[in-house]
Amino acid sequence: MSEAAPRYQFGDIARILEALVAADGTAAHPYANRAAAGVARDALLSLSDLADGAYYLCMLHGRHPGVIDHAATRSADNAARQWLIEAGDAFARERAYLTQVTVAVGPAPSTAGQADCETAVSQQRHALDMLAQSDRRGCAMGAAMALVLDWRAVRHVLDQAALRVGLEPHPCALPERAATLDVARAIGGDDGIDRAIQFGARQLLNQHRGLWDLLAARADVRAKTA
Repeated sequence: MSEAAPRYQFGDIARILEALVAADGTAAHPYANRAAAGVARDALLSLSDLADGAYYLCMLHGRHPGVIDHAATRSADNAARQWLIEAGDAFARERAYLTQVTVAVGPAPSTAGQADCETAVSQQRHALDMLAQSDRRGCAMGAAMALVLDWRAVRHVLDQAALRVGLEPHPCALPERAATLDVARAIGGDDGIDRAIQFGARQLLNQHRGLWDLLAARADVRAKTA
């Protein structure tokens, strides 16, 4: 991770979350950025790269229960209840969209080290499951909020894949950034809880960056053997 965001500052946990996502999230990763709208045509990810991304994203986030579902069973904060309901329902639709895109773009391209890559992403999924089921108050919510905040950038990749194969991207109904940050402020404010929220968020973003690093490495291997 870039660690550009502060390790911990006592104060507004919402501002810290926002800084973390900006510094260490998907939008800051060069490989993921190649799928963003507005870049030069020759800089776009290939269809094989997009299929690879969709496949491994589906491995990481395509199963139920996921990060938000687990967090909903761990959170006792009334201030987070409605947000968790809305986020859980919306991510169920995101999961269906992810599956649809993955099927439409086709299987992941054959790449050297395939079995090792699948093992690595399975381990990432397990790490996220454990994180989102943590009994440390604030940890699971930190992961869930970071997922919602970072998913907008992940969506750029999925939408690019959908458009490339003629699918109309689905509207994203996840809670807006401001609503998510309001929940962070509502449940935070205590030093220990703020630390736990930040820890959960950092770990979620770390897994996302690890996935993009893996996908970039796989693309490099394919380019060298093409």
